[in-house]
Amino acid sequence: MDKLEPRDAQDLCDIVANASQTGRKLEIQGGGSKAAMGAPRDATVVSLAALTGVVDYDPAELVLTVRPGTPLCEVEALVAAQDQMLAFEPFDHGPLFANELGATTIGGVVAAGVAGSRRVTAGGARDHLLGFTSVSGRGEIFVGGAKVVKNVTGYDLPKLFAGSWGRLGAMTELTLKVLPRPRMTVTMAAYGLDPRAAHAAMACALGSNADVSAAAHLARGITLLRVAGFAPSVEARCEGLPGLVREHCALHRLDGAEATDLWREAATGAGLRGEVLWRVHLQPARAPDLIARLEPLQPQWSLDWGGGLVWLALDSHGTQVRDAAIALGGEATLVRSPEAMRRTVSIFQPRAGGVAALEERVRRAFDPAGVFETGRFLGEAHADQLRA
Repeated sequence: MDKLEPRDAQDLCDIVANASQTGRKLEIQGGGSKAAMGAPRDATVVSLAALTGVVDYDPAELVLTVRPGTPLCEVEALVAAQDQMLAFEPFDHGPLFANELGATTIGGVVAAGVAGSRRVTAGGARDHLLGFTSVSGRGEIFVGGAKVVKNVTGYDLPKLFAGSWGRLGAMTELTLKVLPRPRMTVTMAAYGLDPRAAHAAMACALGSNADVSAAAHLARGITLLRVAGFAPSVEARCEGLPGLVREHCALHRLDGAEATDLWREAATGAGLRGEVLWRVHLQPARAPDLIARLEPLQPQWSLDWGGGLVWLALDSHGTQVRDAAIALGGEATLVRSPEAMRRTVSIFQPRAGGVAALEERVRRAFDPAGVFETGRFLGEAHADQLRA
């Protein structure tokens, strides 16, 4: 697979404009940590690794502008030094594909809409992307959003680009909202709950005045509740939380190291073994039903977002997971699988006709020649098919 590395935004414009004229397909890539997702494709990789560094960071205003090739770990270290954080809690996909940590870039996690356990209360990447600069499929630079927190002018393009997977344009700068890091974080755990009892406990805790910031459950019967904030408030809420959920479970306080490992497993699918790995989004109350339906396949699993996200690892190469998700009103994303399966099963669940047509019109508005249509996402019509 060919690879190009633009040195700056103008280089990137030239590359895209040339591809638009010649019919070349371009795959925008950050660190490549998710390159194994999706169908095999024959496209030129455009690495944004050289577009790195901080453009502007104003801790007092809680705003950070950074180039897309900047490693996620560097961004997190930068804001942590100011006692701040990326509240959507992005993570590195590398270990899911037997790769080392560290390759993931800030542009990659925003483009893929990656969010961890705090998403259930703090929102996802789309809720924290204030603005961006991008190169369209025409090879033209344009700006979306703004470098301020309160911005209601024009179309909300940042929400469109976060999670677009580089199919609308190649971002060259991102402006993110950052938030103060909690002074104290405590994890309370319950043991021995089945998925249905765990959901009831998590729903109770998330809906209570304890202000629980994250809730997860692991297959071995460990339910996790995270409480964060100023120390006196955290201690008071942790003291009251067992009483709030006493009808569902008994809670115990975990030490920091053990809690960190368990949250990583719940949020990232870490530790789940199997050739095939799925993420299923659905109503939290339906998560126990999903696990019960798939029990004959003996999947390894974990729940996050109070049950709204289910990680499933198994050795079966079929589409039973997607079928079960659809039956329960959910949506299944294929994260990891053998190449043969990736050639026939799309990353994303096929959209209904009207939604698919709308998505296609949006992509054509930004990329009329289909420069970014690489074949990675099966089932999408290409520009040449639309013109036929």
